[in-house]
Amino acid sequence: MNRKQNTKKFQGLPSKDQILEFMKTTDGPAGKREIGKHFRLKGQEKIALKALLKDMAEEGLIDGRKSSYHRMGGVPKVTVLRVVEIDEGDAYAIPESWNPDDGSAPPRLRIIEKKKQAALRKGDRILARTEEAGKGWIAHPMKKLPDAEGAMLGIIEIDASGKVWLAPVDKKIRTSARVSDRGEAETGQLVLAEPIGRGRNSGVKVVEVLGDPLAPKSYSLIAIHKFGIPHVFPQEVLDEAKLAAKLPLSEEKREDLRHLPIVAIDPADARDHDDAIWAEPDGKGGYEALVAIADVSFYVRPGSKLDREARKRGNSVYFPDRVVPMLPEVLSADVCSLKEGEDRAAMACHLSIDKKGRVTDWRFTRAIVRIAETIAYEDAQARIDAGDASENLQNLWSAWKLLAGARSDRDPLDLDLPERRVKLDDQGRIEEIAVRERLDAHRVVEDFMIAANVAAAKALESKAQPIVYRIHEQPTREKLIALREYFDSMGKKLALGQVITPGLFNRMLKDIGDPAEKALVMEAVLRSQTQAYYGPQNAGHFGLALGSYAHFTSPIRRYADLLVHRALVDAFDLEQPAPKGRIPDSSGLADRDRADLGKITDAISVTERRAMEAERDTVDRYVAAWLSARVGEVFSCRITGVQSFGFFATIVGLGGDGLVPISTLGREYFRHDEGAHALVGEQSGTTFAVGDVLDLRLGEANPLTGALKFELPEGASGAQRVEPRGKRPQSPRKDRKGKHQVGKRRRPGNVRHQGRGRKK
Repeated sequence: MNRKQNTKKFQGLPSKDQILEFMKTTDGPAGKREIGKHFRLKGQEKIALKALLKDMAEEGLIDGRKSSYHRMGGVPKVTVLRVVEIDEGDAYAIPESWNPDDGSAPPRLRIIEKKKQAALRKGDRILARTEEAGKGWIAHPMKKLPDAEGAMLGIIEIDASGKVWLAPVDKKIRTSARVSDRGEAETGQLVLAEPIGRGRNSGVKVVEVLGDPLAPKSYSLIAIHKFGIPHVFPQEVLDEAKLAAKLPLSEEKREDLRHLPIVAIDPADARDHDDAIWAEPDGKGGYEALVAIADVSFYVRPGSKLDREARKRGNSVYFPDRVVPMLPEVLSADVCSLKEGEDRAAMACHLSIDKKGRVTDWRFTRAIVRIAETIAYEDAQARIDAGDASENLQNLWSAWKLLAGARSDRDPLDLDLPERRVKLDDQGRIEEIAVRERLDAHRVVEDFMIAANVAAAKALESKAQPIVYRIHEQPTREKLIALREYFDSMGKKLALGQVITPGLFNRMLKDIGDPAEKALVMEAVLRSQTQAYYGPQNAGHFGLALGSYAHFTSPIRRYADLLVHRALVDAFDLEQPAPKGRIPDSSGLADRDRADLGKITDAISVTERRAMEAERDTVDRYVAAWLSARVGEVFSCRITGVQSFGFFATIVGLGGDGLVPISTLGREYFRHDEGAHALVGEQSGTTFAVGDVLDLRLGEANPLTGALKFELPEGASGAQRVEPRGKRPQSPRKDRKGKHQVGKRRRPGNVRHQGRGRKK
């Protein structure tokens, strides 16, 4: 092997750069002996060289083997990658650090994901092992890394010295960032900024001015940027949507159901209409029913740019002031939406319901429907209550009572938890925030939808077709143990030796008479539940007490439902004549979708959770804005969570979690009892536990972050009104001297922890 002669003398261990520079001069791999000889290393320096070469190999700077090394060409063997695109279920990434001498663009690596790993999404950072494959590169993820500091939202502020700062709008970020380049941004404006360098003090640069942070539409805009929700459709997708919207609605291979008085019962402010229902007596004590669902699969074909964008979004995201749709509005709010008096393409699920409420038969067809009437939930309920509902509406209620009876026999989990509703005026200002009323009208639609979803799952199973199941596994052993310990602290029993069913929790709730305690137990049971998700392998739906379940009824806003529709097209030969023009022929499942179904369901499960977090985050901001004018007022609050640093509480009947820092509770030591979810005073026995109702003063309400901060009212004492949850065992340490006794504010109290013991 020929080496270029280098007469330069070296002293001590060479640097990594020097070793890499030497490897450039070699015609092939270099061994430790050759490297040591070149740098004239002796004794301990040779031992240190071995460790240095090992470090360089682990960093991906060199390709390490037992006897020889060479400089990595192209992408390091092990490196940090950033996911830049999800395309047809495949994730693609680029190296996070890429500074080639020739200025070439970074290579795209296709990521080979493991089946049991959570699906990657755009922006994720991973440590991966890379390798060349043909003319490209592939990467095998080793682990997911924490998010790096990327684009951030904040408010422009200028301090007394004239320095410009970016105040965060994320309540998890506590410090402001120095702004090195604010562009055209003015003080007080909401902006999007990016770090200039990698150092902590490098500062940020404003890349987009979003405007007034307190404008009505800013709260949802913050969530859209914070969670990275795609909200602008590419022009090519909009063009495809317009083309698809012009598809003629042919009667060929469609059942004509326009003669049926089908009704759509929806929220008064519904942005899209996926579903409509109809029922009539069958003469045998049961009902023939129809659930008509928007035939989105007819317009959104697999392989199209429109389909790829829908898959990337995964679902629509609903905010109080806007919706970020999965599909362009020409489809979601118009052509696909089941509008009153308009001919629409539908996927029809025909159900036969016997007198015991059991669905004994089902049939799926493509149809043409014309909705007879669109009714708000409240209006439908009012007509039923007043006794002046149409025969069609009365039939729906009668059929529902049979379904409800079967539902009761099944005994699914019944957690009637309150849902906050933000009502806005025409200018987008908050008009009211209240708990949404739960009506029978909601249950009617819900039970019809559940029946259709079950029918879709079983119909596809009968045809051995791929299925996107909606899965809700039973609580894990660990969560059940935590729930049992919590119930023990309330004086309630939960035996884990028995079969855990939804009905078990329902019976516990039924035995509780106190509404406050009942709400608390509901929340505890809810916390013990696993996260529902989508998957191709059936694991049942614990909450609904169903063996097979799929989502079929909302294809306008959920990609999972669209996949189920496509599978039904294949299973029951529902394909329409091939359309003319540049629209794909098939509306069934593509072969690639069948092969990658697990990967797709992982991805849409992630987008669903992202949407839920963004929606909750936005409502928190609206609640904080609503309360910002009432800072200083005292509210009746319920403790919802306890941590070592304080407890969280929510305003009864309104919501909005706020922190009561432990530093405001006086100088007494508080023991954090994790099993009882409580802070217990060491000396007085003063206890703050999840579920307790007490008066708290609103100290802060920040609409930009959604953060609330509560404090104990001045002069509060153990005599204040308190509603403890359930029975509690007496503390074995000291006699209790009072409930929520409050001393003077002094230095922050220390906390001692009482956990569940070490796992063995």
